[in-house]
Amino acid sequence: MSDHLTSEHQTQTQIETTLFLKPDQIQLLYEENDEQQHQDEEASSDLDGCLQSLDFYMLLLGFNQSSIFRFGVTWVTFLVIGIVVPVGVLLMPTNCLKCDLYQVKGFELVIVSFHACLAASALLCLSHNLRKYGIRKFLFVDQYNGHVQRFSREYVHKISESTRALVLWFLPCLILKLSREVIRMWYMQHESWWRSCGILVTLTFSWTYVTVIFLSSCLVFHLVCNLQIIHFDDYGNLLERETDVLVFIEEHARLRHHLSKISHRFRIYLLLVFLVVTSSQFATLFQITEFRDKVTFINGGDFAVSSVAQVVGVILCLNAAAKISHRAQGIASLASRWHALASCGADDTSQMKFSNINGNFGAASSLLRSVSLESDMEAMNYIPLPTNAQLTSYLSSYHKRQTFLMYLQNNPGGITLYGWTVDRSLINTIFFIELSLVLFVFGRTTVFTTTN
Repeated sequence: MSDHLTSEHQTQTQIETTLFLKPDQIQLLYEENDEQQHQDEEASSDLDGCLQSLDFYMLLLGFNQSSIFRFGVTWVTFLVIGIVVPVGVLLMPTNCLKCDLYQVKGFELVIVSFHACLAASALLCLSHNLRKYGIRKFLFVDQYNGHVQRFSREYVHKISESTRALVLWFLPCLILKLSREVIRMWYMQHESWWRSCGILVTLTFSWTYVTVIFLSSCLVFHLVCNLQIIHFDDYGNLLERETDVLVFIEEHARLRHHLSKISHRFRIYLLLVFLVVTSSQFATLFQITEFRDKVTFINGGDFAVSSVAQVVGVILCLNAAAKISHRAQGIASLASRWHALASCGADDTSQMKFSNINGNFGAASSLLRSVSLESDMEAMNYIPLPTNAQLTSYLSSYHKRQTFLMYLQNNPGGITLYGWTVDRSLINTIFFIELSLVLFVFGRTTVFTTTN
């Protein structure tokens, strides 16, 4: 609605302006409008290209399961590459005499199982949403909301940032995984170097496939939240462009409705990620603390690699959810400042009206004093009578702004998980719960003995 009003206002302003311009100036104005329209079309085409590339990438990873054929291919590929291949390689017999000192197959099997659970959760949740809504509605960049022309460049920038973030976050994990597998191959030599290299490539490829699926799903949630940040930033600028409080309420209700949709679509996925990652970390902690032999980078290196990848995914999800929640809660602060400036600003028209009201009150008080001190009633002809029209208008505008501010304070919005808003307070609560459980596990599994 605000975009519609803004476009109508701009069109009306252009029509009024062209009436007072010379022909060459009118021609220049039309050329500037054509150039702006051409730039908007280019930005819209760039956005279409980015969305098509993103859709193709999601198809390669198996998130796009719009048909039975794609559904079957995705899950057969996932079962083979993500579960069957690594488990089969880890259970292969070895003839190495040193392998008993460095390999603990139970460690690696647990890691493969939890990593596969994370990827399966991502495939289930995101494929369901993409199949139901499509890539545009899923990212809230569809043509029906009226924002594509205005925010095309910002959309493209955010999508490019997410792609770079995936590469930057995944590369350190991949380097750590390759280092671990190379050292493991060096100490665990099999019958031939070709077989050792084949095991290295197979385990690394399987881990890369599963990890990319998990991190991509986390970055999709991160991207959805970042795209909404664009609209919340524009909403802060809306307070400077518009004066109608009803427009503010309608726009905020639309943004809050979008956040509710995002929370509803991702709440099961976020809960599954938190539960699987927490269970994986505690299983790792139990196994390491109960293991009596020496834990090295050879037998327990996958714990470090998988933990880094899992924690990276959780950080991306929590960061995005907390950022958009605090941005939504910060709207009330912007509205408070806007209300204060509108009510008390020296340059505001409402303040000027209020000054006129004070002048009328002063005139009224001087009138009463003149009536009480003088008997000449003709003095009333020289003093203007006070009016309540300006006072009523000012109080009406003030009460509208105050009502709008109370509405924002009671409806902050944000990403929620079954009523719990994901912000800094919830993150602190999760941290202390996890810390308490870790200390509990240490207390149950770690025993210190003393000798007399």
